[in-house]
Amino acid sequence: MPNWGGGVKCGACEKTVYHAEEIQCNGRSFHKTCFLCMACRKALDSTTVAAHESEIYCKTCYGRKYGPKGIGFGQGAGCLSTDTGDHLGLNLRQGSPKPPRPSTPTNPSKFAKMMVDVDKCPRCGKSVYAAEKIMGGGKPWHKTCFRCAICGKSLESTNVTDKDGELYCKVCYAKNFGPKGIGFGGLTQVEKKE
Repeated sequence: MPNWGGGVKCGACEKTVYHAEEIQCNGRSFHKTCFLCMACRKALDSTTVAAHESEIYCKTCYGRKYGPKGIGFGQGAGCLSTDTGDHLGLNLRQGSPKPPRPSTPTNPSKFAKMMVDVDKCPRCGKSVYAAEKIMGGGKPWHKTCFRCAICGKSLESTNVTDKDGELYCKVCYAKNFGPKGIGFGGLTQVEKKE
């Protein structure tokens, strides 16, 4: 059939696209106003378009429809997206449908167990949460409790030593538990016998 409209046809609306309003993508021409995501209808440009065969999508909808699925494959680092794309008309569910989740929790004490299993600080005996946890001597400590038991100096991984479940700075540890005698800093003078 001859092309009586005088130009190429839009990939979305099938009407003639004139040069001044033309956007080309994947070998097809579109009106600027027709260059929209096929799922969410968001306006596209050269940086946001993702083409699949004769379909054009924004990168988000393309990823939902054709991207990898499962844990670790989301919109950002470490993300698990539970968006199925149903509100956009995307049928992303593959395989057999999952059985419905039970309405009552299978383990009602899960939250209570999680709260009971919180580590306790050996110095103050209070719960130590992840945001304030420092490990020393194989035990979790609060940042404020991570101090020398003798002088109270704040400790770091480079100057901490532990003995019998307690933390010490290297100076206090050497004075109290280190070797004694000449040459070890304990005696400054040799006593003369008369």
